[in-house]
Amino acid sequence: DEVLIMKRVLALDVGDKRIGIAVSDPLGFTAQGLMTYNRGGDPVEDAAYIRGIAERYAPVKLLFGMPRNMDGSYGSAAEKVKSFSALVMEGLDVEYDFYDERLTTVTAEKVLYDARMDWKKRRKVVDKLAAVVILQGYLDSGKAN
Repeated sequence: DEVLIMKRVLALDVGDKRIGIAVSDPLGFTAQGLMTYNRGGDPVEDAAYIRGIAERYAPVKLLFGMPRNMDGSYGSAAEKVKSFSALVMEGLDVEYDFYDERLTTVTAEKVLYDARMDWKKRRKVVDKLAAVVILQGYLDSGKAN
């Protein structure tokens, strides 16, 4: 008997106003966009909401997109993600990791633009698609294993 090892990863593209959320299939091969969460202004409440999603999907790992400057250095946006990730991880007993998210929103915007989606619709889904780009890059890199 073969035992399937679940390797689901939940990925977050954390922004000041919205959080794009993506999840992998149970075996950790493909990323699917889940939703875009509109932040309410209270980081503790936002983190609790994300924890609820994590509990629902039971990932083996949470992946946070880590913003970096084009030269590879970390700026204030990276500090915000680190602080928020610490809030999310409070009380969660799963692994977590960070993944370089440089250009993921640009990639997501280009995909949506090329699909001829109007800007209002793009704005609603770009964060979710950016989370998909982050997660698929992570899965393809082999770091998920």
